[in-house]
Amino acid sequence: MQKIKNYIVIFIVFTFFQARSQTGMIWNSFRGNNSLSGKSDAKIELPLRLVWTYKTGDEIKSSPIINNGKVFIGAGNGNLYSLNLDGSLNWTNSLGTAIESAPLYLDNTVYSGSLEGVLFAFNANSGTLNWKYKTDGQISGSVNYSIFNAQQRIVLGSYDYYLYCIDPKNGKLFWKFETANYINGTPAITGNKVVFGGCDGFLYVLNIERGTLMNKINIGTYIASSPAIEGDLAYLGNYDGALYCVDIVKNKINWTNTGKSPYISSPAIGINCVIACTQDKNVLCLKKSNGSLFWSFKTLGKINGSPVIVGSKVIFASGDGKIYVLDITNGKELWSYEIGVASSSTPAIINNTLIIAAEDGNVYGFKSINIKK
Repeated sequence: MQKIKNYIVIFIVFTFFQARSQTGMIWNSFRGNNSLSGKSDAKIELPLRLVWTYKTGDEIKSSPIINNGKVFIGAGNGNLYSLNLDGSLNWTNSLGTAIESAPLYLDNTVYSGSLEGVLFAFNANSGTLNWKYKTDGQISGSVNYSIFNAQQRIVLGSYDYYLYCIDPKNGKLFWKFETANYINGTPAITGNKVVFGGCDGFLYVLNIERGTLMNKINIGTYIASSPAIEGDLAYLGNYDGALYCVDIVKNKINWTNTGKSPYISSPAIGINCVIACTQDKNVLCLKKSNGSLFWSFKTLGKINGSPVIVGSKVIFASGDGKIYVLDITNGKELWSYEIGVASSSTPAIINNTLIIAAEDGNVYGFKSINIKK
């Protein structure tokens, strides 16, 4: 009876967590949710204005997250920062070496991996270290989370060829799965499945509880980006410049859009389209049904950060030093802001607030212009 009660309590907590995530006030992980869909239920009114900046000690390739009124982000100097929503410093702690991935916030704990291959868990309020776990290769992708059958788990990939599944409470290993090359991106979670690609050219689908292989799909070449999941479908790009729609249950490729430029950025999933950003400076809007082109938008720089869909808006940063907001229906530019330096960061968005970082070492906080500071 007690076991049933525990399941009910955890289910209610998880349901509440998901509901809060959908209100537009939380961006707790890379891409905003554990399916990495890149779609937000927040509301952003244009134009935006820059209301604060925070200068770190080095360039930033990491992406911010937002939870409980705090912004969390890593930097090239190895420091993880906790900022308030007005841009003031809450705390900072060192991971020792550069941080390129976005952190994860789960149950008042912030998880972040370093290029030295160590995963750290910090108390979100104080920044004190809870535990750390050492892998044998650099950690370039973000940590993701699963709550399935009343069991919390976090997952991450490493350049030691392994995907790790760890207990978020104490840092103990549940299981690890070996691939044939580096794992560069962030694993996506859907139901009892963890989905990720690697530099061995395969898309893997594992059982989240046991770490056993459910499906394995050949994508042909390096997968440097992270997949985005909706239902049974995964959308992802490879280093040869092809974007794929893969049925992860039927284990087949539904369609392929073949280009010439590598995908470092991860796609975002709209109602009837997929938004993808390329190394040849383009933003592509593809039909979800067959991968054909709706529209494209050209920037002046490579796009390494991933796009975010907010209602009818597409928001992203480019290597040309600008942040862009496009109309998802036709690709027309609605608003842009000149940072003046390249950004590889993916924006974190809550209601009328946009946080992003750039390679000048600054974190930038924007608000809708008719919203008070």
